[in-house]
Amino acid sequence: MEDLNMYFSKDFGLGTALITPFTQNGEVDYKALKQQVEFQIENGVNYLVALGTTSESVTLSRQEREKVVQTILETNNNRCPVVVGVGGYNTAEIIKTIRELPKEVHAVLSVTPYYNRPSQEGLYQHYREIALSCEKPIILYNVPSRTSVNLLSQTTLRLAYDFSNIVAVKEASGVMSQIMEIIRQKPQKFQVLSGDDAIAFPLMTAGANGLISVIGNAFPQQMSDLIQKSLEGDYQTARKIHYQLLPLIMAIFEDGNPAGVKKLMSLQGRIINKLRLPLVPVNQTVAEKIETLLKQLSFDK
Repeated sequence: MEDLNMYFSKDFGLGTALITPFTQNGEVDYKALKQQVEFQIENGVNYLVALGTTSESVTLSRQEREKVVQTILETNNNRCPVVVGVGGYNTAEIIKTIRELPKEVHAVLSVTPYYNRPSQEGLYQHYREIALSCEKPIILYNVPSRTSVNLLSQTTLRLAYDFSNIVAVKEASGVMSQIMEIIRQKPQKFQVLSGDDAIAFPLMTAGANGLISVIGNAFPQQMSDLIQKSLEGDYQTARKIHYQLLPLIMAIFEDGNPAGVKKLMSLQGRIINKLRLPLVPVNQTVAEKIETLLKQLSFDK
């Protein structure tokens, strides 16, 4: 198994769930993707997350997904860890895909099966098979608002204690008591990562180990500072960043992700505001709100 201690300190810190930029005619914009990887690394992220929800991975062909991962790996050039999202409702197919990943991929982020809605025992057996079949470290991903199934704290903890290569959970349930129960009872080396920008700061004060961020696409330095200051116990500084960005964080999710963050990044001049169907750009009201909040945003001390 890949030794993540070679790349991470005690805590994972900030990872950005990278968007997939598109050209005006809908092709993957690999030049813009390379620029985004450089922007993230230069601004202090601890690791990169490819093919997550924010990447619109389900609208990419297999060939595009492979090229996106390869582009990120080549641009990164082993400067920070790269985590790749591999999830779905077919356990055998997930195992096959993980085994085919490039050796340079450091870990896998695997969302709970969606659509077929397994029981808690089904979820345990699903991840058990992946853990037993694959050498790469596995980060569980719980996002019931998208999958219609909640990986309960008891199941997460059972997996964390039973399999050493299940190293973390990205928790996006939004259920604070559930997440804190995992933090309270987890094995020492197991990491709890917020999957929600808006509640990352309170979770960090409760003992979480980091965040996989959406708004980090647009503000990697500020989100890196928020997470690092929280890990250092400087909650006053982290709190200030949290509340400076919170209105914009809320706005970019009003009309769907990644539509909101893509609008934000287009206003920054980083990408074209293009998505693939069935996703569409945010509506005019939300677009204007994002633009107004961006203009008002100031990080002056």
